Amino acid sequence: MPPLNQPLSGNAMPRFGGIATMMRLPLATSPEGLNAGFIGVPLDIGTSHRPGARFGPRQIRAESALLRPYNMATGAAPFDALQVADLGDVPINTYSLDKSLAIITGFY
Repeated sequence: MPPLNQPLSGNAMPRFGGIATMMRLPLATSPEGLNAGFIGVPLDIGTSHRPGARFGPRQIRAESALLRPYNMATGAAPFDALQVADLGDVPINTYSLDKSLAIITGFY
């Protein structure tokens, strides 16, 4: 079994630097071999008067850089038991909600 993915340490790269992935995990191109994966769906074409949800995946990834690989209070260390990676964003159709839903459904 290959070693489990671990978040990039703040000692190896400052938390404000590097590629913005969920929880500073490796970026994967396929869900094969993963127990869990993070997928972004930057979609807000179904809203009216409140656009901006399309920026959600990017902002959640940015904020997740502050998370640590284990919980000091509970001792939970999910990255010691699961193979996890960021699978990137689904390339939605920015002009058609119906086509976007089909893309999202079939992407992974």
